[in-house]
Amino acid sequence: MVRIASKQPRKQRKARYDATQHQRSTMLGAPLAPALREKYGGTRTVRVVTGDTVKVLRGDFVGEEGVVDGVDTRTYKIIVHGVSVKKADGTEVPRKVDPSNVQITKLNLKDPRRAAKLGEVA
Repeated sequence: MVRIASKQPRKQRKARYDATQHQRSTMLGAPLAPALREKYGGTRTVRVVTGDTVKVLRGDFVGEEGVVDGVDTRTYKIIVHGVSVKKADGTEVPRKVDPSNVQITKLNLKDPRRAAKLGEVA
């Protein structure tokens, strides 16, 4: 969450709405699976990026596991492959999921900066 002193809901919402790009990035974090948490020295949450494999823990798609197809920084949601709903005309559309409702099971470490930040030896 954006660091803000106020407890008023309207100011909390405004802070999320007016957040800068690097502040939005921190709000797109998801918890790591216990095995990954142990591997990376107790790191609990990591920002979700395209290519990570996640498992849905809450909602209609609980138990589903898939690769992250996209990250929407405007709405603070992620798109997981295999999580979709049917429209009235029968077409499938992806259902956006909140990153707090998923658990990262496999990390995408193609980015050397991300790997270095997690302590991965390249």
